[in-house]
Amino acid sequence: MGSKNDNLSPADSTIDLVNRPPEFAIIPEPVSLLKTNGSFTLPEKVIILADGSAALKPVVDYLQEKIALPTGKFVSAYSTSTAPGTIRLIINTKENHVLGAEGYQLSVTPTLIVIKANKPAGLFYGVQSLLQLFPKEIESKELISDHKWTIPCVEVTDYPRVGWRGLMFDVARHFFTKHEVKQYIDAMVRYKFNLLHLHLADDEGWRIEIKGLPKLTEVGAWSVKKVGDFGTFAPAGADEPRTYGGFYTQDDIREIIAYAKDRFVDVLPEIDVPGHSLAVIASYPELSCTPGAETYRVRSGEKIMDWSKGAPPIALLDNTLCPANEKVYSFLDTVITQIAGLFPFGYIHMGGDEAPINYWQKSDAIKALMLKEGLKDMHQVQGYFEKRVIKIVESKGKKFIGWDEIMNSEMPASAAIMSWRNVANGVKASQQKHEVVMSPQNFVYLDLMQGDVISEAKVYNSIRLGKAYEFDPVPAGADPKYIKGGQGNLWTEQVYNIRQAEYMTWPRGYAVAESVWSPKEKKNWNNFIGKTELHFKRMDVAETKYSPSVYDPIFKVSRSADKQLLLELTTEIDGLDIYYSFDNSSPDRFYPKYTEKIVVPKEATLLRVITYRGKEVLGRLLTITVDELNKRAGRR
Repeated sequence: MGSKNDNLSPADSTIDLVNRPPEFAIIPEPVSLLKTNGSFTLPEKVIILADGSAALKPVVDYLQEKIALPTGKFVSAYSTSTAPGTIRLIINTKENHVLGAEGYQLSVTPTLIVIKANKPAGLFYGVQSLLQLFPKEIESKELISDHKWTIPCVEVTDYPRVGWRGLMFDVARHFFTKHEVKQYIDAMVRYKFNLLHLHLADDEGWRIEIKGLPKLTEVGAWSVKKVGDFGTFAPAGADEPRTYGGFYTQDDIREIIAYAKDRFVDVLPEIDVPGHSLAVIASYPELSCTPGAETYRVRSGEKIMDWSKGAPPIALLDNTLCPANEKVYSFLDTVITQIAGLFPFGYIHMGGDEAPINYWQKSDAIKALMLKEGLKDMHQVQGYFEKRVIKIVESKGKKFIGWDEIMNSEMPASAAIMSWRNVANGVKASQQKHEVVMSPQNFVYLDLMQGDVISEAKVYNSIRLGKAYEFDPVPAGADPKYIKGGQGNLWTEQVYNIRQAEYMTWPRGYAVAESVWSPKEKKNWNNFIGKTELHFKRMDVAETKYSPSVYDPIFKVSRSADKQLLLELTTEIDGLDIYYSFDNSSPDRFYPKYTEKIVVPKEATLLRVITYRGKEVLGRLLTITVDELNKRAGRR
């Protein structure tokens, strides 16, 4: 089930963790970690020594709470140099150029913990590494009695590989409250992410208050609640109540931004146009090119696109803003003005992906625009739209960023590109001197399945943990000068609640975090998997949900020369035993153990599998029909 070597790729490198758990389990892997002699134990009274500046207050407050809550220790903070200090947070008076703005040095001795950094953000990331040295119980939201809070002595020097280390959270497809957004932020900062990309508008909902445009939230924020296989629902009836959804007031947004800022996270807003705009058109149908748009409603999960012929999709109704309509640009000016005033971050994301063209092709207004502006095709029509939106964004003192489809037409170099369709588009954009954020779907799309479809909410593709770990934010051929960083993207069509959002993010979020923070040469699948298993236990204590799919077997089916159905089972992690049954019962470790390819019994109808390490159950009990295995093997 895999060779025992230290290559990067999980396809070639696996680890038996029975006897070799990692000594240190800091995610993302630090640049340098040296174990020294002895250990440090928290005293009954913990003193955090830091200067009394407002800039350090968020770090001190965070560390106080994280220590005091689970340990029950008395934790106080002082700014006087005469206090002895248990944990000292020090801003360097002379800048350490190696550390940059986000790096830190962490020193743990038997009597003292010292974190040094050039900036408060570096101290915050040093705190995250320090907390990961403590026993997993430090993640508890409740008091843990009679626990020894001891950590090993170490010297750590650490700084990020790239500056943009993000997660995208789609709050449009399904709405998440401001409390849930904060909960998501709390999880991501443990792993040194510094950017939350909020996808605030789509066909399924408009999620932000815009003063002067009340219908965006009165109409555009609400749909009919439906649960099941999103994208296959019947169209909502006229009498079905549109009570599902919600939006953030401008005060809510300010609260989220302030919460994120205290955790050194920037918030990138996205308003996705010209496609993905059904919620806008349902609110203001005059912004469409298409007659009859006044009958459109916010999408509740019914099919609105035909993807059978690939991209761009064939729209079954027109979900695009009209590039030929001046009212659209007035509307966007109002929206962008308020977005720019609310969000301090320097960029505004304006989407630009998956805009269908079949309604534009039939529009007299679009034909007239093409004639007037000398536009040759629909790519240039969208390019005309994007260039006007870029000017609006830049007029508000912000930088424009959009999905890589905007490169289908020539874009000014000032437009930043978020490369999602593949790595090559990001490489090309960097070579054309566009700023680039890498988020390729085949590595870091967190909405895709993490295991077999029999155990996951069905989506069109899957990304296992090992594939996510191969993500390189600075790929070969790219001009590194223009690569700002990378991020994972969580789209929420099939994500109905915050627990599922957590499940889809972790542990693949660990992989993304290590890819964007750690030096490329420090990434090691063996070490990472060992750390991942220990972080599962930390998340158990923190009551954060995660996917255990890394323990699930991978099914490979084929046929023998005489047409018999053959089954091969593998795992991403070595050291796991797979037990199985074909007799409709639930296997445990006393059932047959998989050792080589199996001939599936002719009369069997179900296969059940489960994984163990020694006597410990690790995997989920999975059931797959023999009909499904036959289907995957192709014709008999």
